[in-house]
Amino acid sequence: MAHRRALAAAALAAVTALVVSAAPAAAAAPSYVALGDSYSSGTGTRSYILDGTTCLRSVYAYPSLIASARGYALNFRACSGAKIPDVTNTQLSALTASTTYVTISIGGNDAGFVDVLTTCAQPSWLSNCNGAVDKAQSYIRNALPTALNTLYAQIRSRAPQAKVTVVGYPRIFNGTDCNLLTWFSGTEMSRLNATADLMNSTLSGRASAAGFSFANPTSAFLGHAVCDNPEYLNGLSNPIVESFHPNRLGQASGYTPVVSPLVTGSTVTAGPALMTKAAGSSARLADQQRRYAALDASIAPEEFVAPDLTTPAAKAAARKAGVDLSSRASIDAADRRYAAAQARAFLAR
Repeated sequence: MAHRRALAAAALAAVTALVVSAAPAAAAAPSYVALGDSYSSGTGTRSYILDGTTCLRSVYAYPSLIASARGYALNFRACSGAKIPDVTNTQLSALTASTTYVTISIGGNDAGFVDVLTTCAQPSWLSNCNGAVDKAQSYIRNALPTALNTLYAQIRSRAPQAKVTVVGYPRIFNGTDCNLLTWFSGTEMSRLNATADLMNSTLSGRASAAGFSFANPTSAFLGHAVCDNPEYLNGLSNPIVESFHPNRLGQASGYTPVVSPLVTGSTVTAGPALMTKAAGSSARLADQQRRYAALDASIAPEEFVAPDLTTPAAKAAARKAGVDLSSRASIDAADRRYAAAQARAFLAR
C-alpha cells in the first residue's frame, strides 16, 4: 500500500511539473522608447536623474509619467540639446523589433529656437528679432520636412510594429513680458508663437505621411504661457537652463494628457500618487541611461543666454541709439521706439 501511495505521489508530481512547465510565462512589460530633445527629457522641471550626462532627464517628464501610470518598460533616451542628427546617431539604437511605443519631440533645436529666443529677448535697438525668426521659419519650411522624412523612415525601419507618436511644441508667450531682464515686444511674441504653430504644422504633416500620430500641445498650454497664472512654462529662470521650458505643471497637466491617449488609448491623470510613483523610478532610469553616457556626451547643450548690456557690442549699439545704459527708463524707451519701427517694417513686407 505504501508503495502504491509513493507511486501515485510521484505520478502527481510529474503531472504537476508538466502543467507548470506548460504554463505561459508572465508577459513582459510593453517596451516604450522616448526619443527627442529637452521638451521630452523634462528640462525645466528642476529635478533630474543622476545618469552622468547633461541630458537633464526628469522623472516628472511626460514619458516617465506615462510609463509609470501604465507599467511600461521605459528606455528614456530623450536628451536636452538634441537635434535630428543626434537622435539618429545616439538614440535610434534603443529601438528594436519588439519596441511597442515610441514618442519623439524634435526639430526645435534644428530650427535654432534657443538662438532665436536669445536674440528676441534683447532690446530691439540691440537685436534683429525679425531676421532671426525669418531664418528659423525658412528652415522649418524648406529643410525640416526632408530631414523629418528621413528620420521617421529610420524609426519605422528599426521599430516596425511600434505605435509612434510625434510630439509638438507649445506657444511660449501670452503677449505680455513680465520678466524684468527680457525685452520681448508684442509683435515679437506673436511671431515666436506663430513659429511654434508653423513647426507643429510641419511635424503633423510629416507624421501623418509616415503613418504616425501627432500630439499637438497648443490648446493644453493656452492660458498657461510664460507670465500666465498658473504658468506651465518657465520664463527667465535661475538656473538659466530652466528658462522657456515646461515646468512640472507643464509636463503633468500640459503634455501628459495630450500625449497619453495617443500612446496608451486613454488619458493619464498625473496626480500626486503618480508623481510619487514616477519619482521612485529615478534610480532605475539613471542606471539604465548611464550605459549610454558616452553616446550622450556628443550632444551639445542648447542654453538660452540672458541679455547682457555690458558687452562692447551692447555699448556700441546703445551709443548709436542714444541710450543711456545707466537709466532703465532710457533703455526701455529706446526699446519701444525700435520695436515699433521693426513691427511697422514687418507689416509692410
